[in-house]
Amino acid sequence: MPELPEVETTRRGIEPHIRHQTINDVVVRNHALRWPIPKQLRKYIRKQQIQSVDRRGKYLLLGLETGTVIIHLGMSGSLRICTANTVVEKHDHVDFIFGNKKILRLRDPRRFGAVLWTAKDPAKHKLLSSLGPEPLEDSFNSHYLFEHSRKRSASIKSLIMNSHIVVGVGNIYACESLFLAGINPKRKAGSLSPARCEKLVSAIKQVLAQSITQGGTTLRDFIRENGEPGYFAQRLFVYGKTGEPCARCGKPIKQITQQQRSTFYCPGCQH
Repeated sequence: MPELPEVETTRRGIEPHIRHQTINDVVVRNHALRWPIPKQLRKYIRKQQIQSVDRRGKYLLLGLETGTVIIHLGMSGSLRICTANTVVEKHDHVDFIFGNKKILRLRDPRRFGAVLWTAKDPAKHKLLSSLGPEPLEDSFNSHYLFEHSRKRSASIKSLIMNSHIVVGVGNIYACESLFLAGINPKRKAGSLSPARCEKLVSAIKQVLAQSITQGGTTLRDFIRENGEPGYFAQRLFVYGKTGEPCARCGKPIKQITQQQRSTFYCPGCQH
């Protein structure tokens, strides 16, 4: 699934092409995504100008004059900038056609993504209203994490992957952040000291910022807006490296399962 860095990379990639552009038309080839695409979507947004291209968690928000298009890439979706000459393929479900002759095309092979519309404040939409703070913003800090981890018996990895606590820290980035902070992913969240919370917050911000800079991980299904994969995966320290020597201490990386997800960590460095 495209995570926060992949979604932010996509946002930054498409923004220069579509911001301040007018939507001349919308083509929906398949309404049956995770949630049905509104049948009146074309009527709602046609001839409106894209005023902003924002992100909230893993959701992309296209701000128009009378509302917001909410896009989620699901498990395998991608957005690409193309032209009328670009061949339409099997899983290309939605085209936003702009006055500058460019097309924003949603491809979603597994159809777990979403294209929704709201005329109200998107922050109050049911999919966004309960989300925690953005990890790269100042509101997510060591004091916040310490306060929200008190008396919690859940693992620290589960806590930082909880979108009600903080948005966008997916499995890969949770593993890498905990490694960088030297914290065992199995440790109870409530046992973290203020100092360890500070290290973890710093690590999360560092890992996510670096990933965004590098263009997102090379997940099998993730393609950037120009059709090229990201390049951050080669810099991973623990994720997917079961049995390989730790880059710090040389001990083999271990793999366990937490909440039906694979967790990778170094038993020598992470306590």
